[in-house]
Amino acid sequence: MRALLAGLALLAAAGMAWAGSPLVGELKALSTRYHEDPKKVDQLKAALEKAAKTDPDVDTLLALAQVCFIYGDVRALTEDEKLAAYDRGRQAAKQAIELAPKSAPARFWYGTNTGRWGQTKGIMRSLFLLPTVKEAMQTALVLDPGYAPAYALGGSIYYEVPGFAGGDLDRSEAMFRKGLELDPHYTNMRLGLARTLLKKGRTADARRELEAVLREKAPSNPADWTMKDVPQAKALLDDIKERS
Repeated sequence: MRALLAGLALLAAAGMAWAGSPLVGELKALSTRYHEDPKKVDQLKAALEKAAKTDPDVDTLLALAQVCFIYGDVRALTEDEKLAAYDRGRQAAKQAIELAPKSAPARFWYGTNTGRWGQTKGIMRSLFLLPTVKEAMQTALVLDPGYAPAYALGGSIYYEVPGFAGGDLDRSEAMFRKGLELDPHYTNMRLGLARTLLKKGRTADARRELEAVLREKAPSNPADWTMKDVPQAKALLDDIKERS
């Protein structure tokens, strides 16, 4: 489901030049506060597009990849707009990989935007992208085993993909749990775990995770928690109540 790739981590430092760019700093702040004024996403995306064309360094490209993902999730109104945003995001991340092959965030944003583009197209129509997304996730974890967002991506992959194509609910659960060990306040990770548990038939366990999302007092990303995770957790709890 679309929610599983949403709400990912703060923009990680790539260790490259221009890390102090005002636009990169703005994106880092906005990524956790966009719920306060969502229109700022549009403005920052346009500014980063210009910056990436004139001086495409790694940090700017990663910021563009992230803001494109946010735009596709919370601002794009049509399927075509969403596809264009995710595609631009993966292009920017691919450029970042070319400049910094050992950047875990670059691999992550490439895999995440590519995966979201595929989800928007429809999972059965985009299975050809699976090797690309899995390689991005696995490479990110090789480069940085402590990079929590890559576990969210991995958990989502193994949840989303049909079993015949490599889906595995046990691996999905393990990935989400490992990510939560690294960041217990990563509410989208917990939401992904709840969905996996539901699919495994462990309704009571899933309910506990969903209630924990709603009780969270210090979410890693307040914007994602407010606009995505809480509404989706409530919807899943309502669905559980109706079915029971």
